[in-house]
Amino acid sequence: QLQASGGGLVQAGESLRLRCVLSGRSFSSFALGWFRQAPGKEREFVAGISRDGLNTNYPDSVRGRFTISRDNAENTTYLQMNSLKFDDTAGYYCAARISGSTNTAYFTREAYRFWGQGTLVTVSS
Repeated sequence: QLQASGGGLVQAGESLRLRCVLSGRSFSSFALGWFRQAPGKEREFVAGISRDGLNTNYPDSVRGRFTISRDNAENTTYLQMNSLKFDDTAGYYCAARISGSTNTAYFTREAYRFWGQGTLVTVSS
């Protein structure tokens, strides 16, 4: 089970840190990711991190502003979001997949099997 939290209402230029806890499973076996979905739009990839935490992947739209990390001792992945923009407004979803590879950061929806319930981020302009 994936449980995301940390969303909220912020002004443009501010920061938020999202948190997602994976319970009931061997956390270190999972590659992790974050996606977002705005009203009327497709769910899109935001960040991915490999099992070993050494490789990450971002789309151009967030690279340099967002950082994904993981704490295997706490079964938690984080998404640090800086310099937020109005266009970052969306529901944010964490995702996980069991990965045989320790160093692959996945970036497609189809790559992930398990999904959290989402947390809403609203950025006012």
